Amino acid sequence: MSVIYILLAVSIFVAIVFFIAFILAVRSGQYDDSYTPSIRILFEDELVKEKPKKN
Repeated sequence: MSVIYILLAVSIFVAIVFFIAFILAVRSGQYDDSYTPSIRILFEDELVKEKPKKN
């Protein structure tokens, strides 16, 4: 039963570490992208090339 308490404590610690790393990444601007949204409309529709029919 004590193993469950140890694993629970370790998993909560790891979750907190990943949450802090995520917050630091967001604050540093790692996920900011000001270029792609402005050109996204140009690249949404991809051209579909039809395969030539073999007779």
